[in-house]
Amino acid sequence: MDTATSSPAVRAATGEVPTARVRIESIDLLRGIIIVIMALDHVHDFFGALDASPTNLATTTAALFFTRWITHFCAPVFFLLTGTSACLTLQRMSKRELSRFLLTRGAWLIVLEVVVMRFALQFNVDYRITLLIVLWALGWAMIVLAGLIHLPIRVLVVLGVAMVAGHNLLDGIQADAFGPLAPLWSILHAPDFVHTGAHAVFVTYPLVPWVGVTALGYALGFSYNWGVERRQALLLRLGLVLTVGFILLRLLNVYGDPVPWSAQHSPLWTLLSFLNTQKYPPSLLFLLMTLGPALLLLRVFDARTPQLLRPALVYGKVPLFFYVLHFYLIHLLAVVVCYLRYGDIGGMFRSPDLGHFPFTAPPGWDAGLPAIYLLWACVVLAFYPLCRWYAGVKRRRRDWWLSYL
Repeated sequence: MDTATSSPAVRAATGEVPTARVRIESIDLLRGIIIVIMALDHVHDFFGALDASPTNLATTTAALFFTRWITHFCAPVFFLLTGTSACLTLQRMSKRELSRFLLTRGAWLIVLEVVVMRFALQFNVDYRITLLIVLWALGWAMIVLAGLIHLPIRVLVVLGVAMVAGHNLLDGIQADAFGPLAPLWSILHAPDFVHTGAHAVFVTYPLVPWVGVTALGYALGFSYNWGVERRQALLLRLGLVLTVGFILLRLLNVYGDPVPWSAQHSPLWTLLSFLNTQKYPPSLLFLLMTLGPALLLLRVFDARTPQLLRPALVYGKVPLFFYVLHFYLIHLLAVVVCYLRYGDIGGMFRSPDLGHFPFTAPPGWDAGLPAIYLLWACVVLAFYPLCRWYAGVKRRRRDWWLSYL
């Protein structure tokens, strides 16, 4: 693990820009675990029933619900650690250099989303339907953070908390209320189409809450300049406060999620209702539910890296590399399976509308959870050698472009 020999304040004063990349093993480990879990969601996206919702309690099963629920942790952790990693970068950059990097890398992520990732998802270039998903939101979060880092840290924290905790107060406002500016409201708060017709564009990840999570992750990054005991105490307190806060606020059913939980026909299904919080956009309760345990895991991993989990470090060091490439492999596998099962792969290249995304599946396409878990394991294991090689390249070399993949 690379460490810095002087504080960000000293470097800013002396103008020193260290060349070594700062790596915190606990952050890489959590990121690696999360990206492995994320791959499960994406395998299900391609091999599950495309017209069914795993979180619809009227139609789902408990196994399918929890398969989807565990992947809810992925996006919040990515946005949080994006901010934390940006803060750690101050140990080798000035704030001005960091702002420039966040602007350019954010813009690059947006390009990746609408060009490289769109093709990975749909295997066509007709742009009849385009979803603005996680890389798009991450890109904009980095661009906004490029300006926020120049604010006093307390102001940044207040803004981050306000965006995360307060955005549900805006749930009752409809995009139509803004007339011609309605698409802007969808970009900021409410998922919807921002363009329709022959080339439709749908915003899946509204920006406001995700920008707030990234800003708070940046503030969290300063704790990695503290002593170990002080940082671990903070992670423990924050994790417990967020987790307990989720339980208490969810029990009250008064604020934090647009869909209240309710008693069901059995304790298990009542639990499912309790955990079934909204991701699009992420409600306050969704973020408390996911970020609280994530901070507790950071506390555990800050003390030591369990030997059994060490392989996850490989994926955590090259998350974008894995993220981009694993979509291509999953989609290629879906094409092969479609050919073997049906002898016709035409639908694998057609996604004319949101109801046929990421492709037009043939009847009876759902592979079932056992097959999905097996395919997930194969995808993750297949990329381990490649990710290990690329992590070695990034460790040995300092080419500027390596910071963008």
